[in-house]
Amino acid sequence: MTKNRSALRRAITPFGAALLVLNGMIGAGIFVLPATVSAATGAWAPWLFLAVGLFFITIALSFAELASYFRDSGGPVLYAGAAFGPAAGFASGWMLWLGRVTAIAANINVVVTYLGPSWPWISNGSGRIAFIGLVCAALVAANIAGVKQGVRTVAIFTVLKLLPLFALAGLGLFAVGPAAMPGPAPSIGAMGAAALLFIYAFVGFEAALVTAGETKDPRRSLPRALVITVAGTALLYWLLTLVYVAVLPNGGAEGKTLADAAALLAGPAAAAAITFTAVFSVAGNVASAMVTSPRMTYALAENEWLPRWFGHVHAKYATPDNSILLFGLAVFVFGASSSFIFLAAASSLARILIYILCILALPKLRKILSREAQEEAYRPPGGLLIPGIALILCVIAGTQAAAATWGIVAGIVAVGMGLFWIARRAAR
Repeated sequence: MTKNRSALRRAITPFGAALLVLNGMIGAGIFVLPATVSAATGAWAPWLFLAVGLFFITIALSFAELASYFRDSGGPVLYAGAAFGPAAGFASGWMLWLGRVTAIAANINVVVTYLGPSWPWISNGSGRIAFIGLVCAALVAANIAGVKQGVRTVAIFTVLKLLPLFALAGLGLFAVGPAAMPGPAPSIGAMGAAALLFIYAFVGFEAALVTAGETKDPRRSLPRALVITVAGTALLYWLLTLVYVAVLPNGGAEGKTLADAAALLAGPAAAAAITFTAVFSVAGNVASAMVTSPRMTYALAENEWLPRWFGHVHAKYATPDNSILLFGLAVFVFGASSSFIFLAAASSLARILIYILCILALPKLRKILSREAQEEAYRPPGGLLIPGIALILCVIAGTQAAAATWGIVAGIVAVGMGLFWIARRAAR
């Protein structure tokens, strides 16, 4: 669907694709969700993470099939556009882009929260704005210099993030006892209220699909990366939440964090390690988004669904420099002006709507794509059973969103469709 398929270099390896999926999913959430969901569902929280992860694999498998049909950058832009036309493709891409902007802005605010006790000057006012601006500027510069540099940045942050978390989980397993075992099941209302929180743990895997045009052998690399990483994320959330519930049975209600659990297990040094791990985790998530998300507006411009400015490619580094600059600026504006809760709510619903639109595209794509694409595509077992389960899960999750969140997403769609209309008129 894009015009300049050779403009971007296929420099992302299968390992790099897996890193992008992992960091798209594991950011700030893993440091706040164990406490939040255990407050609502008690000792059932870790087991519900496994259940939701199992269901979320159906979404990942659906997207694995979608990814296997295409070799170009754009992800959901390509899927919805090929099935339903330009307006649907643009709406999908625009909401996904803004969903990533708001999520990354929210995560940067988590960094500010974690570092605030040690560095009070970044907690509010001009110091906070300056810190957010510095983070955005550094990542913009690294990613304009080349996609390989961006993926290397992601790899560094991934190692710094996972090692302390696995250490905490391993140490905490010795503390798991009867308090961590499920008792009476929580009410349906309690589980429904927490549904979006469980879903939030897994959204973000779609980020790696946007860079398919820069990924080596995407039809083979991306399905494996999606499924393996979603399953691994479910296991990590299960393990950490199990430890959290065992060490702090009432921690969710008391507002405790993973750092508090680490302090009880191994003292203040362990708590400090988890605090800085949270910082590195969010940094990896932000670095990953700086690689993947600007390619979304690049793809929209290539399809003439956004003005040509968005599709500019740097003459030396062959990266979409204008789109990277815009993404960094948008993250800065949202991050400096809004709170974590406000930003996370809009981001979650936007991604759920994208999933619904793309899953609905699957039956049509199976019919209209070429025989060659059909033969080379990945097909999950069971026909449309797995996509059907994924669709039901997404609809249920969407019904849990508040009216105010729906209003925010509607406003985002309205602004985007206005830009789409302007770009289409200019292309005539």
